[in-house]
Amino acid sequence: MPIENVAIIGKGAIGLLHGTVIAQHLGQDAVRFVMDDARFARHAGETPTVNGAPCTIPTVPASQATPADLVILAVKATGLAQALGTMVPLVGPRTRIMSLLNGITSEERIAERFGWERTVLAITQGMDAVFLNGALTYTHPGEIRLGAAPGTAPGVVEDIASFLARAGIAHAIEPDIRHRMWAKLMLNAGINQICMVYGGTYGSASEPDSEQNRSFIAAMREVLAVGRAEGVDLTEEDLAQMAALIASLDPDGMPSMAQDRINRRPTEVAEFAGTVIRLAEKHGILVPQNRWLYEQIRALEASFRA
Repeated sequence: MPIENVAIIGKGAIGLLHGTVIAQHLGQDAVRFVMDDARFARHAGETPTVNGAPCTIPTVPASQATPADLVILAVKATGLAQALGTMVPLVGPRTRIMSLLNGITSEERIAERFGWERTVLAITQGMDAVFLNGALTYTHPGEIRLGAAPGTAPGVVEDIASFLARAGIAHAIEPDIRHRMWAKLMLNAGINQICMVYGGTYGSASEPDSEQNRSFIAAMREVLAVGRAEGVDLTEEDLAQMAALIASLDPDGMPSMAQDRINRRPTEVAEFAGTVIRLAEKHGILVPQNRWLYEQIRALEASFRA
């Protein structure tokens, strides 16, 4: 069956950006945000803006939600456990699920709860969205890359891709989505963590021969080694493409973990350096840059709570 409506869990940068694009192309009846009831009550009356325009897409509490044709998860990894509970009333017999969370583990947790047959593998990349103080700004909307997991039912990826096309969201079906997800992990372990530790931007992390740039490349190269040990054919070309992608973005822009530093919020370091360290230990690979970043970020998070 064609996808006619989508429920988005997560009203931050990724959720607002994609929700707004969907509404612009298919109308507001095609999309809604869903929150758990407590969060819905806390945020009642708030209206975020997207590039200066108020976002008027409906938001409903989970207790009043009904099944959706497509559920998009756009929360941070730290909020996944709660999001799985919020999803329950949204998942019906024909519901498909796409996670846009960072890292390489969210789909496994989703499939454990709701089944692999309805779940695809996906990433979003290339956006330069900044969401601070209820205001989202961006110049590059990025794109979604998606593909089938071993257990994804036939036609599910194609149904989602068809919806994204109608919704005006740039996307591509990946024949080897696992490779693409690891390339994104490599990028995030570099750019997100470097900008968090140094308080940097896309521009400062891309400055040739700078300490930030050297750390950025070193962190990515460690992920490349771990990925290859895991059977993923990451290459120096992949690394160069990720570095070029960051250099093409607004130099004053910043990734989500740099925004976490400003907002003094917990980060997704467990999904980045934490995953790299865990898998590196399994293969006997040294990852000193990611270990240092992990320690620095945990120290910063502790200072937020002081």
